[in-house]
Amino acid sequence: MSPPEKTPKNQSPKNRPERGKEAGGANTMRNWLAPVALALLLLWAVTSMQKFIAQKTITYSEFRNYVSRGEVVEARVSGDLIEGRIVRRVDEPKKDAPPKNGEKEPAVKSTDAKTKTEPAGASSILSPTPTDADREFHFRTIRVDDDKLAEALLAKGVKFEGERPSFLQTYFFMFILPLLCLVAVWMFVMRRLGSAGESVLSFSRNRARLVADKDTGVTFNDVAGCQEAKEELQEVVEFLRAPDKYEALGAKIPKGVLLVGPPGTGKTLLARAIAGEAKVPFFSISGSDFVEMFVGVGAARVRDLFGQAKKHAPCIIFIDEMDAIGRQRGVHVGAVNDEREQTLNQLLVEMDGFEANLGVILLAATNRPDVLDRALLRPGRFDRQVVVDAPDLEGRLAILKVHARNKKVADNVDLRMVAQSTPGFSGADLANTLNEAALLAVRRGHDLILQIDLEEAIEKVYAGPERRSRRITEQDKKKLAYHEGGHAMVAFLTNHGERIRRITIVPRGRAAGYVSFMGPEDDRIGMSKGELMDDIRRAMGGRAAEELVFSEIDAGAVSDLNQATNIARRMVTMYGMGESVGLMHCAERNGPMYMSGENSTHLDCSEQTARDIDLEVKKLLETCYNDVKRMLSDNRIKLDKVAGELIRVETLDAKQFLALVGEEVLGKEAELSPTEEKPTVEAVIGE
Repeated sequence: MSPPEKTPKNQSPKNRPERGKEAGGANTMRNWLAPVALALLLLWAVTSMQKFIAQKTITYSEFRNYVSRGEVVEARVSGDLIEGRIVRRVDEPKKDAPPKNGEKEPAVKSTDAKTKTEPAGASSILSPTPTDADREFHFRTIRVDDDKLAEALLAKGVKFEGERPSFLQTYFFMFILPLLCLVAVWMFVMRRLGSAGESVLSFSRNRARLVADKDTGVTFNDVAGCQEAKEELQEVVEFLRAPDKYEALGAKIPKGVLLVGPPGTGKTLLARAIAGEAKVPFFSISGSDFVEMFVGVGAARVRDLFGQAKKHAPCIIFIDEMDAIGRQRGVHVGAVNDEREQTLNQLLVEMDGFEANLGVILLAATNRPDVLDRALLRPGRFDRQVVVDAPDLEGRLAILKVHARNKKVADNVDLRMVAQSTPGFSGADLANTLNEAALLAVRRGHDLILQIDLEEAIEKVYAGPERRSRRITEQDKKKLAYHEGGHAMVAFLTNHGERIRRITIVPRGRAAGYVSFMGPEDDRIGMSKGELMDDIRRAMGGRAAEELVFSEIDAGAVSDLNQATNIARRMVTMYGMGESVGLMHCAERNGPMYMSGENSTHLDCSEQTARDIDLEVKKLLETCYNDVKRMLSDNRIKLDKVAGELIRVETLDAKQFLALVGEEVLGKEAELSPTEEKPTVEAVIGE
């Protein structure tokens, strides 16, 4: 790390002189040279064109006639062109025959006699009464091989001279004009090629987009749901606003801030809010813009980017999708990987080379911090990592209020209920939900966004749009009704059951049916073994109901089995809730926690332990499945009522469902743990 730059105590980055001002005069002079040269060239071309237009083109025979009559005043004879001035006589006859060789010039006769002796059919070459325009004019004619031209001009007393072609004119027409034509054709071809030509000529230039307006229009008031992240980034804003108080204590602002979080949580929005609060230039670029197939191009773009940033200091550089160039080095081989490594090396040097006092702050965002190179994350480069996770209940409520500012929402809309119904939604999901609600309100002819529009929008974002055009048979419809009814009954009967909001057998997206649950009042940070067991039972409720009613099973419960198996396997391998494995942690995540899925973990144990895990997972699933079948068998009458009503109306809300099951269902032998109390109907409805 290079030593800090010595600057005056009271001199901040905003007060330092910008680099490159010394060359401002030279740059201005160079910018004026091309227009001045072009103007002089156009002036010369226009002058030559005016001279060419003012001359009258005549034939060589007419020129000799004018010479024989003594009307040619002056002439300039060049290699292949004769130019000069002619002054015609007023009393000239209609026609003068050109004198033959050796004959004297005929005497001038009167007009009448000339007319009488003029041969029939002869045409007059010159006008008998010339006008002012024809009396004196400049001429040009093509010279022919005539050895006696000089003698004729001397005999008539014509002032003539020879002219050698101009060197500038010859050089222009022989060299400059063809070169200009070639350049024009080349520029035309390059413009037609478009981006291909641009990439050939500007490989090493960075593609960062500079927000010229320092006011980005986004502040911290427009960002909600990540209060801790905003507090972490507030120091960056304070340093850009008033760096003197930090420098007075010897404090240094972090050179790099890494925003980590799942997609849609507002990492880019936070970066724009920092620029909007600090009122500084904002460079925005994606990590993939640095990577090319040619080695060294990405490194040159990094140098160019930081060079421009230093000229605009204090400023912010924001690199989105940092994992595109920041992956660990030496993992793969190939030309593309060499280019990425060279780009990363240059980025490491630039980050550790420029000083914090220069006011250049690098922000980066990624959703895969686990793949980044360790040298990039060390102190001195990315000193601070800010986690921007999915918002909790209060965060979702704040995000909904922010996005509802510019929308006409009815006064009786309960945004807290919407926040409770959307656990796991990111800020982008919530913004999309409100937008879908507005679209649905317009489609239904509402003047305001109503609560029913928001509920429909939640289901559309979560499960997809309704597919009422999809045709299913009566037998499949009956199976689907019992399947969704089984999920709802088990969710209602379990000790840790969630409140049911809606049940439908109308297909949505790729799903044939859908049961929506309303989460608890507060987000759950951790889950007990009983809650996880109830999640497995709810997932198996549909399959158990089909087997109970139809005495057969089909492939419709594949996603339910997948969900139940994943929960059971995590309980045994990761949460220490298994008997055979005990407290040993046998699984490792392949990615961040928010990217967990069926293929996101791998076992780290022996084959015997893996066999024991499989046996215990199977035993756990069988236990939960037997509990579900017993619960549904004890409440078969209620299950038939719910399924029958679903077949008739296709959709049930919470009140309709509770009216069908009744309070007496709580008295059945569905309790799995005598120490836990069953929820009341009022608690389930939320009233």
